[in-house]
Parts: sequence; C-alpha cells; structure tokens
Amino acid sequence: MSRGDCVAMEPRAGVSKQDIREQIWDHMESQNLADFPRPVHHRIPNFKGSYLACQNIKDLDVFARTQEVKVDPDKPLEGVRLLALQSKKTLLVPTPRLRTGLFNKITPPPGATKDILRKCATSQGVRNCSVPIGLDSRVLVDLVVVGSVAVSEKGWRIGKGEGYADLEYAMMVSMGAVSNETPVVTIVHDCQVVDIPEELLEEHDITVDYILTPTRVIATDCKRPQPMGITWSKISRKMMEKIPVLRSLRAREQQAGKDVTLQGERQHLPEPGRQQAVPLSAGRRPLDTPGPEANSMEATVGSPPGEGAPLAADVYVGNLPRDARVSDLKRALRELGSVPLRLTWQGPRRRAFLHYPDSAAAQQAVSCLQGLRLGTDTLRVALARQQRDK
Repeated sequence: MSRGDCVAMEPRAGVSKQDIREQIWDHMESQNLADFPRPVHHRIPNFKGSYLACQNIKDLDVFARTQEVKVDPDKPLEGVRLLALQSKKTLLVPTPRLRTGLFNKITPPPGATKDILRKCATSQGVRNCSVPIGLDSRVLVDLVVVGSVAVSEKGWRIGKGEGYADLEYAMMVSMGAVSNETPVVTIVHDCQVVDIPEELLEEHDITVDYILTPTRVIATDCKRPQPMGITWSKISRKMMEKIPVLRSLRAREQQAGKDVTLQGERQHLPEPGRQQAVPLSAGRRPLDTPGPEANSMEATVGSPPGEGAPLAADVYVGNLPRDARVSDLKRALRELGSVPLRLTWQGPRRRAFLHYPDSAAAQQAVSCLQGLRLGTDTLRVALARQQRDK
C-alpha cells in the first residue's frame, strides 16, 4: 500500500464535515478499499487491512499499560477487541445506541480458546458474551479506542455524523470514568488521514492522540482539551427519550447544581435558598462514594403503607409485564440511578410502588423514569397521589 492511496484533500473555504465524509466514502468505494459491510456510506468504514492496522496498537506503551480499555463496536476495530481479550484486559464496549445503558463488559467463558475469543470480539460476541455495567460500577478507563470516517495528523476527528462516540466520551467524563489525560486512539485506512480545518471542530468533539493505519503509527501531539462533559444544550428531548442513561446522568448533574438545560428549553435557575432534590443513585449516599446498592432497596409484598392515601413521596409504576420479577425492576432502577428507599411489589396486579425520602426526590424519579421499558412493555410512571386521583 502506498501513500498514493490517500485522498487528495486540501482545506478550502466553506468545506463541511459532511463534505469530507462523502469524499472519503466515495473514494473508498471507487477504489475498492472496503470490506463488508458495503457500501461504506453512513458507516465507520470497514477497510481492507484493518486487522493489520489493529496490530500496531501492540507497539503503544499506552496499550501495554492499560487495564481497562473501551473499544467502539465498529467492525474495523474487531482486531483491537481481540488483542484486549487475549491480553486479559477488561474490555468495555458501548451498549448499541446506548439503549439500555452505557457500557457492556465482554466476559469470555473460562478457558476460552483463541477461536472463542475471536467470536467474543465480534458484534455477535458483544451481544451474547457481555454483561451490562451500571453507572455506579466505579469504572476507570485507561484507554479509549474509537472509529473514524476521517482524521487529521493534528488529531482532529470526524465520525459518521450521529455523534455517539462524542456523547459516549462525554458520558464517561460525567461518571468519572475518563479524564483529559486518558489516551484516545483511532484506527483507519491511510486514505482516511486527511487535512481537516480546525474551524470545523466543535466543543463536544473528541480528538485523538494516536492514529493507527496499516502502514503508520502517528502520534498527533494534540494539545486541544477533550470535552469536559455533556453539553446539555446539544441534547434534545428526543435523545433523552431514546437514551435512558442520559436521564440518570442529568439528574445527578442537576443535583450537583450544574446547568442541565436541554436544547430548546429555557434555563430554569434554582430559587435562592431552595435545596436540590436528593440524589437517587443509592439512597442518600454521596455520589462520589461507592455504596452497597444491592442492599439499598428493600422489597415488601402486599399493599404499601397507607395505600388508601398514598404519600407524596411514593411513585406508582404500572403496566408491569405479566412475567416480570421484582429483580428486573430493581436492576432497571439501579441502572437509571433512581434507587428508592423501599419498593413494594404487587406483581399479580402488574404494579409496584417506590418509596422515596421526600416529594422532591419522588418527582425527580418520575422525570427520570419516563419511557422506562421492561421487555417490550413501556411502564406507566407517576406520583402515587396523581395516579390515585385518575
């Protein structure tokens, strides 16, 4: 492979990220530089030679030192996922489209052979050989590996346009899993290394420290700071509905006094002297200290205390699936960071009651749990008093 395979692209006035994406995709298709799946348009391209490029990560000290590595589920990164498993590193992958959480941990069976590890590194392995990791798991990622459509030798990166890699990084910052010092690596074909005008970079865009291609290892020496967390003004209500874990992170940051005004919302400042809602990640414990979440939720059976007159701090959860178990609901509440002080389970009546310390915490839980699903059923969530009045 020669550098002649690279796209001849010079920065020009008015060029957009999408212009660069289209030029890369068109070039890779016309020159037959891609493997399945094709066409590469609107994807992170699975390029020919991706496994060779992935092998270059073994030459990086940052990979040798890492214990926990987060690797995107893109096909061209499969080789890195395999190397991480073979090196017995903790391998984290983002949950597809963040539907059920942020991370899944790949867990090969004991005594897994190389062939089994190879299957674990595929998209099928991500689905079948992984367990979800909750927000309170105290994850500390040593290395981040992302896919790209285009990247410059200065470290500027362009993804496929959906923003998931940037959002995943911002969410990791919010949960304390990464810092500005955490190295970021991308793996691309030589033709994807192009000039990118710096003015195209936005506040939420991540940059990369190392670029691996089939022929090169590029240290970008990028000095631009990584995003400091979630830019809530870029998050729409629709995204909040699609990504439940965002609701939990927003509740945490709101409780910490941060501005969490969403896209299109007017900013609502807390009234002077008014206390914020109680954090719901595990009772009243501070957010930055680990706690025994498994013991923070006591399930009772039968009617909640005072069911005839539900308290303002009680939350009604209805439309539970007929085959749902109390453990299913507990797990979902932990993943969303909305663990109540007590849970009253009424499975035969397809409902439960969550008991929180005060009305503010209950109202915050109602907001966080909107759109919650168990199986294929969307649950009905409301303040118990409001439900009784219907």
